[in-house]
Amino acid sequence: MSGSPPPIYTPEQRRRRDASPWTQVQGVLAALQFVIFLCSLGLVVRFLMTGDGAGVATASVVTKTFVLYTIMVTGAIWEREVFGQYLFAKAFFWEDVVSMGVIALHTLYLYAWLSGSFSVIEQMYIAIAAYAAYVVNAGQFLWKFRRARLTATFAAAEAAS
Repeated sequence: MSGSPPPIYTPEQRRRRDASPWTQVQGVLAALQFVIFLCSLGLVVRFLMTGDGAGVATASVVTKTFVLYTIMVTGAIWEREVFGQYLFAKAFFWEDVVSMGVIALHTLYLYAWLSGSFSVIEQMYIAIAAYAAYVVNAGQFLWKFRRARLTATFAAAEAAS
């Protein structure tokens, strides 16, 4: 494939990806997580700007965290089905590395909230850091998704010629 990016999936991995029910689960959870993220970000920023709504902002971050955990577990199952290992498959290595940082920051938030060892404002700044890492990670996955579509398009064009 001259001029095209290297493929993310082998033909067999693509077949397994397309056949896996976890592929659709990942798509639904990713969209749900993004909507929750946007709402939560607004609530956290509102709290930081006004001091109002700490309880609802906290609940939104906790909700976002549990959806993140769910998408990470189901994503590991998906990765196992497609690539034969639960995490750090070559095709998604760096996305998984950054995901571990995202999970660590969200988990730090839960620790800060549950332990009470951080003020509510400090907790919200931890949430902002977790959300910034999430945006980077989401960007990685969107880039990978776009790249997978481009390589499929290049492969189809080459097969047709």
